[in-house]
Amino acid sequence: MATDLDIADQIVETVARWVDNEVVPNASTFELADEFPDAMVEQMKAFGLFGCVIPEQYGGLGLDHITYARLIEEISRGFMSLGGVLNSHLIVCTMILRFGTEAQRERWLPDLCSGETRAAFSLSEHDAGSDAKAMTCRAVPDGKDYVINGTKMWVTNGERARIVALIAKTPDDRVTCFIIEKDPGTDFENITFQKVEKLGYRGLETMEMTYVDQRVPAENMLGDLAGMGRGLNAALSALELGRINIAARAVGVARASFEAAMAYAQQRETFGKKIYDHQVIAFKLADMATKLEAARLMCHSAARKLDEGIRADLEAGMAKLFCSETAAELAFEAMRIHGGNGYTSEYPVERYYRDAPLMIIGEGTSEIQKMVIARQLLDKYRVD
Repeated sequence: MATDLDIADQIVETVARWVDNEVVPNASTFELADEFPDAMVEQMKAFGLFGCVIPEQYGGLGLDHITYARLIEEISRGFMSLGGVLNSHLIVCTMILRFGTEAQRERWLPDLCSGETRAAFSLSEHDAGSDAKAMTCRAVPDGKDYVINGTKMWVTNGERARIVALIAKTPDDRVTCFIIEKDPGTDFENITFQKVEKLGYRGLETMEMTYVDQRVPAENMLGDLAGMGRGLNAALSALELGRINIAARAVGVARASFEAAMAYAQQRETFGKKIYDHQVIAFKLADMATKLEAARLMCHSAARKLDEGIRADLEAGMAKLFCSETAAELAFEAMRIHGGNGYTSEYPVERYYRDAPLMIIGEGTSEIQKMVIARQLLDKYRVD
C-alpha cells in the first residue's frame, strides 16, 4: 500500500531539515574519530525510523518502500553510516515480520520499532560471505535449547544490539535462523566481540562475534519449528530490503559528491575564471548529474516493485549494482574536481570516496549482483 504522497513529503522534508541542521555540520567529527553518534541515533528513534516500514499494528509507521528509499537517501547524503544503523535493524524486523510466528512478532517487533531494542543481522563468516551455504556456525539441540558455536563477521550494530538474527546450520545441515537475545555491550555470557577496523563506514561498530557454547531457547528459532531449514530463505527475502537500502545510501553519497563538486566548481578559480566555466569540468558535472538521476530512478523502481508485494530480486539487484558503482564513480570525480583539496579531511569528499566502496561490497558484491541478475534474466527470457 502506497503512503499518501503529502504525508511522505512531510516526513522526508522533516528529516532533510534535520540532516541539514544537525547531521551535515557534525558528520565528519564523528566519522574521523570513529565515534558512535548517539544523539543522531536518538533523533532517528524519535522520528520513528527504526520501525518505518513495519505495519502500525506492531508499532511501526507503515511507510512504503519508496518513502523509505527517499529517507535513506537524505540521511546518507549527510552521514552514510546512519543508513547502516537502520539497515541491519530493519532487515531483522522484516525477517521477523515475514517469517516469524504471530507470537514472535508481538514479542519482538514493538520494542524494535520504537528503537529501544536494537537489532543486528548475522550471516557472513570469514569464509562464507557471498557463499552463505559454506557457513560453519553450528546450532546443536540440547534439551529445550540449541547450543551455538562459530564466528560471524561484519555484524553491524553487534555491540549495541539486544537482538541478533543469527544464521546457523543444524546437525543435518539445515540452514536456520535463531534470535539471540543479549544485553548491549561487548561482554555477554559466551559471546566475545572484536571490532573490525575499516577504511570508511566509520562512526558505528562493525563487529566480529564468536559464540562458544552459547545457549538459545528452541522457541527462539525464527518461525518456531516450522522455521527449521528456512533461515537462508528468510535472509535472502529480507535482503531485498537491504539492497534497496544500499542503493538508496549509494544515491545519497552520489548526491553529496555531486553537490559538493557543483558548489566547489562555482567557487574555485583557475586561469582567471571559475572552473565550472571550463568545459571539461562542466561536462563532468553534466555526466554526474545524469548518472545520479538514473541511479535514483532505478532505486525507486525497485522499491515500487517491493511495494507491489512482488519478489524484487532482479530490480533490487540491478539498483544495488548500478547505484553503488555510480556512487564510487561520482565520489572519485568529485575528488578530482576538488584537486588537492579533495585529498584532505578539510573537505567531505574524501569521506565520500572512502564510504562509497562499502556499497559495492555490502549485501553482495557487484559480481554477485551480476550473477543474481543473470539468473533472473534467464528465467524471464528463457527460450525453450
